[in-house]
Amino acid sequence: MDNMLSQFDETTSSQAFSLQNDKLLKVALNGMTIQSKHGAMVAYQGDVTFTHAGGGGLGRMVQKAVTGEGTTLTKISGSGEVFLADTAKDIHIIRLQSDKLTVNGSSLLAFDAGIDWSIERMKGAGAMVGGGLFNTSLSGTGAVAITTDGPPVRLDVASAPTFVDPQAVIAWSSGVTVSIKTAMSAKNLIGRGSGESIQLAMGGIGWVLVQPSEGRPVAAG
Repeated sequence: MDNMLSQFDETTSSQAFSLQNDKLLKVALNGMTIQSKHGAMVAYQGDVTFTHAGGGGLGRMVQKAVTGEGTTLTKISGSGEVFLADTAKDIHIIRLQSDKLTVNGSSLLAFDAGIDWSIERMKGAGAMVGGGLFNTSLSGTGAVAITTDGPPVRLDVASAPTFVDPQAVIAWSSGVTVSIKTAMSAKNLIGRGSGESIQLAMGGIGWVLVQPSEGRPVAAG
């Protein structure tokens, strides 16, 4: 039986953030502190402490109240290994080097505590729609783990005019500019509506990551 299960053995890596598999993130703490999406821990080994990080300070709490951005974080510290996941979504690791990354808040899984973060509102959003127009900005040096609902595509925004569904966009690199494009008509209001009538126009220099999904439905409480 042990031989049959050997394919699921714990992986080894020299990096603090590594993939156990495409659905499971492994973090080797070794005395460091990280921040993760609240409730993302599925297992850990060693002497590990979890602390509710809330919104990351009064300023960010005010931002959350105004924007509705649901970035609730947990600080994880100690010595040991922690495994993180989010409803079996695909996990991807992006390593920043004195750079900036903007992520849809619901797609942010974990990041090094040394990375600074804030909530940003897209210019020109107004009060048209709520979801997807407030995002989390991460800057500094370190690892960021994000999730996607299926394998994403990375588009070079400088190669051609690029437009994305605000519910399907996952993240974009520094140097990318974002504005709102509308195509409102009676036809657009039939069906799901917002994904077709409102798009994000991506320009500048860099890339945008888009998942093959407009997000999973949230079950009513």
